[in-house]
Amino acid sequence: MNITNLTGNDRNIRMCVAVSLLLTGALAQGQSLPPQVGDQALPSLAPVIEEVAPAVVNISVSGSVMAANPLSRDPFFGQFLPPPGRRQVQSAGSGVIVDAENGYILTNFHVIEDAEEITVALEDNRALDATVVGSDADSDIAVLQVEADDLAEMPLGDSEQLRVGDFVLAIGNPFRLRHTVTSGIVSGLGRTGINPEGYEDFIQTDASINPGNSGGALINLRGELIGINTAIFSGTGGNIGIGFAIPVNMARSVMSQIISFGGVRRGLLGVNIGPVTPDVAETYDLEDTTGAFVTEVSSGSAAEAAGLAIGDVIVSVDGETMDGPGALRNTIGLLRPGDSVTVGYIRDGELTTATATLGERPTAAGLTQRLSEIDPEFEGAEFATNNEAREDFNGTEGVLVTAVEPGTPAYENGLRTGDVITHVSRQRVRTLEEAREIIGNARSSVILQVARGNRGVLILMR
Repeated sequence: MNITNLTGNDRNIRMCVAVSLLLTGALAQGQSLPPQVGDQALPSLAPVIEEVAPAVVNISVSGSVMAANPLSRDPFFGQFLPPPGRRQVQSAGSGVIVDAENGYILTNFHVIEDAEEITVALEDNRALDATVVGSDADSDIAVLQVEADDLAEMPLGDSEQLRVGDFVLAIGNPFRLRHTVTSGIVSGLGRTGINPEGYEDFIQTDASINPGNSGGALINLRGELIGINTAIFSGTGGNIGIGFAIPVNMARSVMSQIISFGGVRRGLLGVNIGPVTPDVAETYDLEDTTGAFVTEVSSGSAAEAAGLAIGDVIVSVDGETMDGPGALRNTIGLLRPGDSVTVGYIRDGELTTATATLGERPTAAGLTQRLSEIDPEFEGAEFATNNEAREDFNGTEGVLVTAVEPGTPAYENGLRTGDVITHVSRQRVRTLEEAREIIGNARSSVILQVARGNRGVLILMR
């Protein structure tokens, strides 16, 4: 059959078969691969990689973390064990130079979280000291800066244009193997549930991502950065073909604030929200389960000023569809205080819009409210963030119960002075702010996981 008479798909299949047979024969005879087959050049990703690889760096981190054996708090065993103290740690990851003139490098927060010294190694073997411009744990983004001439930078793409099935390349330093390149496709978009404590909108890819790839580049075939490699699903710690990257549009927004302010100032709409379940959709005569169901509107908030009310279903922000509560949280959380947004919502079966000027999400340093102001079940107890900033820090990060009055709801539910709340409804909490947010969004009850002495306790708060 003449190839010129084949359909496009058939022609591609026959060409691939022909190329495969030629390569197989050449390899079997120990010959080098030909540069082309007939007038068809062999495909290669080398030109793209050669162009962008110099912008991918290796990041080496040395620092220390607070460490303590739980038994050190035991009255008996504690006398034989050393007190809580700091332990030296070393780790490695990857980063991407995105601004050669200013020496800015994008990476993951978790790569540099415990860093006291950071060294950046370039493809040309230069080793540079790096400083942290700022970081954001909620989005797992950090920005570093180095001082050097002749840096390469990677152009930023548009992650909104990605489609499932697009070819992508991952470049990083897995297992300390510098400048390793893997290829694959975009396997999914808008993935959530990977890091429930943060802002999520992950790109899923089957390009191999392994430990050490964190902070590295996910690029398209035009050599543009479209994601920061961040996490994998694995039972062994190795790659099983399910990796996740932070979309570059989200990373760009966070980076801009970090460079401007040293951190991220997040907008606050002032609503507690939940999913639009089939029961909610039926009760409110909604056509589908798209949107975020408003369960509470904070007094004095941007939402109250805009006229939003309990029972509204928010379906869009600035014309962008909100598929669910996670999408709304991400969208608002990446905007700045003072930004004006148009909120589309359904009330009494009618689609309505309102303009809201966002407030500012409080930081942990600015929180003084007790948990009892959210849930009366916590009445009778006082709390504080437990970390190394406290002189009596015991090595367990979380929410410390500083006082519980006997006979109060908190005491009757099982809380005790000295407890450290580490999880709320299976979500890891390290600060009072994180605990308050989860409890404030809870529908009927929360389950607290508490570190008490050398054991763990589960407490149900209805």
